[in-house]
Amino acid sequence: MRTLPRVLIVEDEAPIAELIAVNLRHNGFQPTWAMDSETAQRELDAVLPDVILLDWMLPGESGLSLAKKWRKDARTKGVPILMLTARGDEADRVAGLDAGADDYITKPFSTKEMLARIRAVLRRRSPEQAGGSVAIGALLLDASTHRVSYDGQMLKMGPTEFKLLHYFMKNAERVHSRGQLLDKVWGDHVFIEERTVDVHVKRLREALGVAGVLIETVRGAGYRLTAQPMAQPMAQLQHGAPAAATSS
Repeated sequence: MRTLPRVLIVEDEAPIAELIAVNLRHNGFQPTWAMDSETAQRELDAVLPDVILLDWMLPGESGLSLAKKWRKDARTKGVPILMLTARGDEADRVAGLDAGADDYITKPFSTKEMLARIRAVLRRRSPEQAGGSVAIGALLLDASTHRVSYDGQMLKMGPTEFKLLHYFMKNAERVHSRGQLLDKVWGDHVFIEERTVDVHVKRLREALGVAGVLIETVRGAGYRLTAQPMAQPMAQLQHGAPAAATSS
């Protein structure tokens, strides 16, 4: 028997939570509702969901604070988070994404859009289907074991950053626009703004550490992964030698 994807709804307004839960049940999901941060944490401790719908404004600890905390926790850092909020300004969207949200849904939203976004983040959560490994200089990615290492040191990163890096490494030295990355990494017909790509590239660079200089920003065009910085001595990279292009 197929297990239904679990969705944790963290929403303090009961009518909204009930409406979301009903639509999720009717479309093949198993929803659980938490009305505040304490209840949400108990639900997470009991059973890890497949995706979290997280309201920004909650009594007590805010959704933004919860997203940051769960991203730092090894057990929950890989669970996709969709931020639900009436705050639709660009600064708020960026803050939500920077806090660790994988997507951002502005209230009011349609049921179809919500379901499409949930399915999209669940698809993106899966690692690359193609197995094997790919190496760029001292950077090694093994798709079969979902591991990344640089110069023999293991690196930790989220599922979206892993998939983004995998695509960059398989298409090294090519320039990819934000739109192309959305289509190839996130999938077409996904309701995500191009600004999301910038946030995840920033996270990827941070996860790569000194190897972050490999991800170059090509002004007016997009991003590329280049092997050229690998020619620099390791000591230069550690001391912040300039990359071939300006980072975002």
